[in-house]
Amino acid sequence: MVRGKTQMRRIENATSRQVTFSKRRNGLLKKAFELSVLCDAEVGLVIFSPRGKLYEFASSSMKEIIERYKRHTKDSVQPENQAGAQNLQYMQHEAASLMKKIELLETSKRKLLGEGLQSCSLQELQQIEKQLERSVSTIRARKIQVFKEQVERLKEKEKILAAENAILREKFGGLQQTQTPSAEKGGEARSTDDSEKSDVETELFIGPPECRIRH
Repeated sequence: MVRGKTQMRRIENATSRQVTFSKRRNGLLKKAFELSVLCDAEVGLVIFSPRGKLYEFASSSMKEIIERYKRHTKDSVQPENQAGAQNLQYMQHEAASLMKKIELLETSKRKLLGEGLQSCSLQELQQIEKQLERSVSTIRARKIQVFKEQVERLKEKEKILAAENAILREKFGGLQQTQTPSAEKGGEARSTDDSEKSDVETELFIGPPECRIRH
């Protein structure tokens, strides 16, 4: 049966805690001594009791061991600090370079807008003029291209509208052809009725009603 690991926690009873501290302290000091002798290791052990009493073991001099520890930690941390300092210096250099570029761009922008030209020499003014001419030429070329694209789009729309107009004309022509025969028949019927009415209406009699001759 495998037992689960018990969680280590502080001993609440003061007497039991003091007895356990003494046993474990002596065992730890013994292990440190054995490690230094068997493995020829330089060992330094420092223990403070709950009441603040110091217990220590050193295979040589405790002061020398502490100084060696300080040198070791300093050497291991120093390369990281040097790398951080170098990185910070590089970032500061990059930031200064970007600030100079921004200032130059702002100055060039003001000059292109016609501002701050008092300090410019004749050569600088000629360079600004040439740059503006190149910019105007590029803008005009782009404007012409946009006009051409708009004309092409309008032509495409014109073709579509012409095709739709042709379809509508065909449909309207078919409707006229279907309506013409019925209109002609209606015209003939109306003309016959009109002739009959005209025959009746032209039979006029002159004189009083009593003088009409009956047939």
